Amino acid sequence: MSSSPPDFLVHDEKDAVGVVVVENVDAGQSLSGWIMDADKTIDVTVNHAIPLGHKFALRAISNGDSVLKYGENIGHAVADIATGDHVHVHNLKTSKW
Repeated sequence: MSSSPPDFLVHDEKDAVGVVVVENVDAGQSLSGWIMDADKTIDVTVNHAIPLGHKFALRAISNGDSVLKYGENIGHAVADIATGDHVHVHNLKTSKW
């Protein structure tokens, strides 16, 4: 991992989303993240302002695709989601209900 703290975390290299761990993320901002299980860094530019603790897409996700976080299926996309898009209740339905 780099010497500066990450802007987002990814638990498993298979995850489709990263979780923002800093405040004041603006649309168009390039973020640096840490993939924990692989101990490597990646950079992604976000398309929207992303609140602290919220998810964004690390790669394109098609409507109906399963979404992995922590290496687990957390739900499915209910719309196409572009790399860098905010992933939340407007485009993700949980697998639990």
